[in-house]
Amino acid sequence: MATAKKPAKTPAKKAPAKPAVKPAAKKTAAKKPAPAKPAKPAAAAKAPAKPAAKPAAKKPAKPAAKAAPKAPTRTAEKAQAKKLLLLAGDYVEDYEIMVPFQALLMLGYQVDAVCPDKKAGDIVRTSIHDFEGDQTYSEKRGHNFRLNKDFAKVDTKEYAGLVIPGGRAPEYIRLNKRVIQIVQEFDRAKKPIAAVCHGPLVLVAAGVLKGKTASAYPACGPDVVCAGGKYADIPLDKAVVDGNLVTAPAWPAHPDWIAKFAALLGARISI
Repeated sequence: MATAKKPAKTPAKKAPAKPAVKPAAKKTAAKKPAPAKPAKPAAAAKAPAKPAAKPAAKKPAKPAAKAAPKAPTRTAEKAQAKKLLLLAGDYVEDYEIMVPFQALLMLGYQVDAVCPDKKAGDIVRTSIHDFEGDQTYSEKRGHNFRLNKDFAKVDTKEYAGLVIPGGRAPEYIRLNKRVIQIVQEFDRAKKPIAAVCHGPLVLVAAGVLKGKTASAYPACGPDVVCAGGKYADIPLDKAVVDGNLVTAPAWPAHPDWIAKFAALLGARISI
């Protein structure tokens, strides 16, 4: 009977309980999910975002810096191309200031009329020179012409051309040092200069007629020659061009010299 009891020890089957160690597999299973660490690429994804911010900041900055200087330059060139300076004085010839001033305005130019020692809003008195059969022109009181620019503020760099009407004014404005400087600055820059009737007397005083052909009122012809120029004896209604200079003997030449002056300025007129 005692031998029969021995088989009861078989409960030693507890050994199979060792498989319970398999729960350790759970640990290994838990460790396996650890590969989820590849989530770090998310940090790598953030890195590309940085370069995206850099180009965005650089692109707008560069064009802004380059464009800024170009705009003022073009604007300045356009403004200069449309501005003309007119040198006047008391008893300037009436037709020789009024007609060119208005005709050039009609063409689209801004014409700044100035007189030494005067400001915008001041007036110059004009005289009317006529040809009535006498040995020289007759002279009568004309209109008042209102100036639109301060003489002291003239900067020749702002202008494309210069107009010097005749009459009595040229006789005395040529005594002004700044007037002479203005003419010489225009001439050095090779900008168009128009002078009619007694206007060339200012060119004579400025010393810009040497070697040039120029017209003027006949009584001023000797002055042109004394200044080293060649006097052009042409009809009163004609004008002559030599380089950047346009000159004419009197106001009957307005249609001719204004057309030639406009051509030198680069204007195109057609009907």
